[in-house]
Amino acid sequence: MLIRSWDRGTEAEWRGWLADGRDFGLLAANGTEGRGPVLVPTHFLLTGDEIVLHLGAPNPVWAAIRADPRVTLAVTDDYAFAAGAWRAEPYVPTSYYASVHFSATATVVEDAAGKAGILNRQLAHFEPDWPGGSPVTPGQEPYGGMLAGIRGMRLTIDRVDAKFKYDDKKPVGQQAGFADRLAERGTGRDAGARAQLLRRNAQRAGCPLG
Repeated sequence: MLIRSWDRGTEAEWRGWLADGRDFGLLAANGTEGRGPVLVPTHFLLTGDEIVLHLGAPNPVWAAIRADPRVTLAVTDDYAFAAGAWRAEPYVPTSYYASVHFSATATVVEDAAGKAGILNRQLAHFEPDWPGGSPVTPGQEPYGGMLAGIRGMRLTIDRVDAKFKYDDKKPVGQQAGFADRLAERGTGRDAGARAQLLRRNAQRAGCPLG
């Protein structure tokens, strides 16, 4: 992902953006035997510098990770098409989006206790009022027996690349005007893109980050 100096995100920025309900991404592992990469849409849990998740045991990503544990997890949201008619001559359209890429080293978790630990952490995050009540415990019904059908994954984060592409290279006033265009159109993810654009615009204008 190409990141220009004007659209690079800070750690505080990307962490705050992810913490605002963005916990679903695309996991990419290098394919085996000369094949293309394996791509897996998945929920994940970020805690500090570690990411945990789980997937079904038959998933082809496990073979890919055993061959090469280096993976990328990408989260992209708040994207919108910025029409050329909105922008000054020569009226070149562009894309607005925020995207965070984690370059990481994956560890496969196969022991029942380790998998249960990951599941319980995810449940506490995604569904604190989970009707199952008690924690998932190996060997105990009703969920302990299901652990054989999944594998857990721990990702040790090696590098984070964060991009917030919202025309920060344009004059502050012109950039603010693009937010009005997004509000007028109001389709798709325009509202999310507008919120990010206004936040970046306020930062450039010397206002505190929202």
